[in-house]
Amino acid sequence: MAKIITETMGNEPYKYYPLGKFVVRAPGICGGRPTFKYTRIEITGTLDRLAAGETMDEIIAGYRDKVSHEAVVEAIQLIANQFVKSLPQLEMA
Repeated sequence: MAKIITETMGNEPYKYYPLGKFVVRAPGICGGRPTFKYTRIEITGTLDRLAAGETMDEIIAGYRDKVSHEAVVEAIQLIANQFVKSLPQLEMA
């Protein structure tokens, strides 16, 4: 796992493990589940909204400029990469 980063937000320390540029795991925030940096917006909620048929533009508008298009794309890529890594190796016949 990446090294914990500490920044100051609104005179308060904000500690997180970067999973990407926009996606982090912050101890004490949403149970440590991945969120978009500087928010309490879990990436799983965003993926659920995409799966339910909402468009990227609708989701981003709903987040009122707290989450960018690039951040949502990064979340999708992180999840897809983890899925591929978790697949068992196939034996070649």
